[in-house]
Amino acid sequence: MTVGLNVPRSVQWTGQSIILLDQTKLPLEVYYKELKTVTEVWNSIVALEVRGAPAIGITAAFGLVLAAQAAKAEEIEEFFQSFNTAKSYLASSRPTAVNLFWALNRVTAAMQGALSVGEAIALAEAEAIAIQQEDEEVCRAIGEHALTLFNDGDAVLTICNAGSIATARYGTALAPFYVAKEKGLNIKVYASETRPVLQGARLTAWELQQAEVDVTLITDNMAASTIASKSITAIIVGADRIVANGDTANKVGTFGLAILAKHFEIPFYVAAPLSTFDVSLQTGADIVIEERSAEEVTHMQGVRTAPEGIAVYNPAFDVTPHHLITGIITEKGIIRGDFEVEIKHLFL
Repeated sequence: MTVGLNVPRSVQWTGQSIILLDQTKLPLEVYYKELKTVTEVWNSIVALEVRGAPAIGITAAFGLVLAAQAAKAEEIEEFFQSFNTAKSYLASSRPTAVNLFWALNRVTAAMQGALSVGEAIALAEAEAIAIQQEDEEVCRAIGEHALTLFNDGDAVLTICNAGSIATARYGTALAPFYVAKEKGLNIKVYASETRPVLQGARLTAWELQQAEVDVTLITDNMAASTIASKSITAIIVGADRIVANGDTANKVGTFGLAILAKHFEIPFYVAAPLSTFDVSLQTGADIVIEERSAEEVTHMQGVRTAPEGIAVYNPAFDVTPHHLITGIITEKGIIRGDFEVEIKHLFL
């Protein structure tokens, strides 16, 4: 049996602007804003109005198209000077999600043969559209591969939001739940709230509920007791960067879940497209971890919940060592064992 899905999309291209689902307003308000300038794109990425590594990459790609369309230069050399300035600006928006840089470099590479400004703009737009279309296909493939790891009736834990609104559609870690729903299978999802910005509570719980997937919300510090009491069969998470040896950066709290999976002897899976791999880095120690504003920890919806002047440590990500990962699910299939060898094979 196949059923339709009500799966929301976060990034849409009009030809002259980006229509973006503002994820900071969810779940109380479903609000789409229009981005017309590179500055607006930069601000939206920094403010987490768009988040999720693939969605950031897609948005940045269309941001480059906006930059190309806005360039005043008539000569191709002058055009590329202006364009490269915009590219560097967008690259500064978030340091950890490798898809951002991958998408920017891919659009830039597609334009290199352009002989005129008009041709360069057309090539940039075509490449950005292709990135978005390919991401939907990739996410669907990840979902199909991941679903082979689960059975009807399983209970699976996840963190943050690696779903449809973090990608072009379907998501990465959430993709198997959508594919299962389409096929009439029931997998019960436990979503960790993901402090301090609550992506699990605000986003994952919301979008799975929209698609009528069986989802239960828990607080982050309930993970261990939930695994023990609710017969959790596996944990699946997304990724913002995977390096050559398989070490994986994902939303802070992921490392702790991997340790819990080891203790309870259940599998811990990472789901990510090839564009999330950064084989130029050898280990997780090489990954730059973004530290965000203290107000994300000291305030809740603008209301102070911590004492004035308190010191705050707010890393947005942590790194899960490869030896705690059971398997990495990509559009090409599932890799296990010696990740350093298997990751090399992915790019042959």
